[in-house]
Amino acid sequence: MAMAIASDDGGEDEVINTINTTPLVDVMLVLLIIFLITIPVVTHTIALKLPAERNQPYKTKPENVTLSVNKDGDVYWNQKFIPDSDTLLDRLKEVSVQVPQPEVHIRGDQNTRYEFIGKVIVTAQRAGIAKVAFITEPPAKGG
Repeated sequence: MAMAIASDDGGEDEVINTINTTPLVDVMLVLLIIFLITIPVVTHTIALKLPAERNQPYKTKPENVTLSVNKDGDVYWNQKFIPDSDTLLDRLKEVSVQVPQPEVHIRGDQNTRYEFIGKVIVTAQRAGIAKVAFITEPPAKGG
């Protein structure tokens, strides 16, 4: 950084403490031009097809089995109460031999212990069900 000394005819020398910004502006313009030229080359070097985001709504098929588990661990098969795991296993074995095999959708209460949901999943696995899905509430829009 350079300082200039101004002299008046009065004989007093004053120090001018301003920065000359012209070289700074020149360097910044050169960098800007370099970035404008190189950025399109960097972003388009590898051709990729990126996946598109999409929200698929839940489609209810009549053959799908919906199992609901409330916070107390009670299991419901399409709104009908299932008293124990053995009954659930027997009903799932009946459905597992159908062709095509229906999907099992589990609707678990938000306050349900993982143990209750895990028992339903293990029971479905023991019955030979190939596809188990979870039904959740979609996020609120704008929130």
